[in-house]
Amino acid sequence: MKKIILLALTIVLLLTNSFAKEKEKRNSFYVTNQTPLVAQPFTALPLRAIKPKGMLLKMLELQRDGLTGHLDSIYKVVCGDNNGWLGGTGDGWERGPYWIDGLVPLAYLLDDAALKAKAQKWIEWSIKNQREDGYFGPNPLPEGYKKISGTQQDMREDWWPKMVMLKVLQQYYTATKDERVIRLMSNYFKYQLKTLPEKKLGFITFWAEQRGGDNLAIVYWLYNITKEKSLLELAEIIHKQTFDWTEIYSGNVIRRLNPLPDLHCVNVAQGLKEPVIYFQQHHEQKYLDAVKKGLSALKEVHGFVNGMYGGDEQLHGNDPTQGSELCSAVEMMYCFESILPLTGDVYYADYLEKIAYNVLPTQSTDDYMRKQYFQQANQVLITDVERNFFNDKNARICFGTTSGYPCCLTNMHQGWPKFVQNLWYATADNGIAALVYGPSEVTARVANGEEITILEKTDYPFKENIQFTVQAKNTVKFPFHLRIPEWCKSPKVSLNGKTLEVSAANSIVVINRKWTSGDIVELSLAMDFRYSRWFENSVGIERGPLVYALRVEEEWREVTQKGYDDTFWEVLPKSPWNYSLQKDEMEKNLLKVEVKDQVAPNPWNLLNAPVTVKIKANRLPVWQLERGSAGKLPSSSWPNRTVEKQEEEITLIPYGCTTLRISEFPSH
Repeated sequence: MKKIILLALTIVLLLTNSFAKEKEKRNSFYVTNQTPLVAQPFTALPLRAIKPKGMLLKMLELQRDGLTGHLDSIYKVVCGDNNGWLGGTGDGWERGPYWIDGLVPLAYLLDDAALKAKAQKWIEWSIKNQREDGYFGPNPLPEGYKKISGTQQDMREDWWPKMVMLKVLQQYYTATKDERVIRLMSNYFKYQLKTLPEKKLGFITFWAEQRGGDNLAIVYWLYNITKEKSLLELAEIIHKQTFDWTEIYSGNVIRRLNPLPDLHCVNVAQGLKEPVIYFQQHHEQKYLDAVKKGLSALKEVHGFVNGMYGGDEQLHGNDPTQGSELCSAVEMMYCFESILPLTGDVYYADYLEKIAYNVLPTQSTDDYMRKQYFQQANQVLITDVERNFFNDKNARICFGTTSGYPCCLTNMHQGWPKFVQNLWYATADNGIAALVYGPSEVTARVANGEEITILEKTDYPFKENIQFTVQAKNTVKFPFHLRIPEWCKSPKVSLNGKTLEVSAANSIVVINRKWTSGDIVELSLAMDFRYSRWFENSVGIERGPLVYALRVEEEWREVTQKGYDDTFWEVLPKSPWNYSLQKDEMEKNLLKVEVKDQVAPNPWNLLNAPVTVKIKANRLPVWQLERGSAGKLPSSSWPNRTVEKQEEEITLIPYGCTTLRISEFPSH
């Protein structure tokens, strides 16, 4: 009997050790977490390993030809040669680094020599002008100059803009392996280790204190290269000095209504990654739980069907006419891109696609020359008139260059390039993972170091089918990981035409086999309609990764107004928007879908919308404009909430294809 018990205990121990070793697997070829940091299931690939195709390539080309490629000439006052990050006397804070943070990945993804040269000028200045004590970035200007120019110059020593430039340098290193980056970071982090006890993150502005997660992430990244133990000591200091996002997301602050929480919308988006970043060093479940609790609170109290939340500077509830800031969208995307490889939780991949394929395309013009600082989930009029925003200055809802606060003008550029960078990951088992979907090509090392290429051909997110073609010099065995989105209940996977058994319960399907060049994997993600309830019991409609919104005809007009640096564009509706949906249409699933055979290179506008949905609705006359926005959603108890008798068939299109829209509808 004792022998049997001993044998059983031995088997359990062996299985436990085997499971532990499986969890501790680490990728052999790319910069990934080293002990004592938690082993990560997925690892970011170097810049240039992934190439955009199709629609995603077009988005990057539009950026190249638009604001991203020309901001130094369009916005000279900040991004020109007098910027403090180029040694000049101009702006020495966040806006220059923001631009370069998007320009670097764009330049290397497109392999564009001109864009690389523009970025290199900023990188070279930072590297060559690092002080002996390790500090880098703009030095304070002479005292006399400060008196003339104001307090903006005092912010040159703020820790925050250095965090953005560290992100720039990290990306540049993965593309070039320029060892000067490692030396700069090593010396700067020694400076931080020495200086932070006295000059804490928030010693100049609260932005650095609230955004310390960006600093922390680069510290861990450098540790994985150098294994310098003092970096772990620095990480502890940075975490302790950073705003306690773990507590904020875990508690009830975000759910508070009276008064609304004093939390800035971009900081809330940017802080999402900090608990998970710190989890790498302290493997406590509370850090992982905090982020999902925070996202749940945002959805319940401030959330919209598009995945964003009311935050027209401060958090502002879930009325779909509250604004959401462009910076919030791109920073939220970057957080999910940071969290996904560390946790392996595909919830964040689903959420990342939701923001990228719905929110991001709507806040810039087709030529990427103008942006919209705030967008609304229910947006039926874009004019420079007063709205119920916490901050409504400088035409923040209009499409302009310098309209709104200029942070978004410089920070918007990271959205599409970093999204492309995070379509594919290396895996802990030396395989490859497609966790976020879009037309692309990846080249990576797998198995024992063999290089393979996989071409991803798809019209996703508009269509269900994704085709992967493997290219390799020799037959090679490696695991190929495929994400199954939570919204897909009937996925299908085939290999060289033969159907494989998969279950929707598996969030990731792994095909581990010997691969031969020309092997084809086909993934079909069935897109069914989903309905959800929002503010005042309004209804939102989703299908696959896309939110659907009312198609509203548009009239664009350019406005010149005294007190503005340049013109901006207003957009007026040319068709009705005040519709109430018929509940029977949704309950009986009577919506009619039509998908175009060909998807335009730039699908994100009314003309090119690849998918249309027809649904029956009735006009709701009582629902009218109020203070420049769609009025408050009519409650069902209103005595005059009578819909018009005449039934209409209205058209819904993907949210990302709209400028004017209703995405949260009353129903009857």
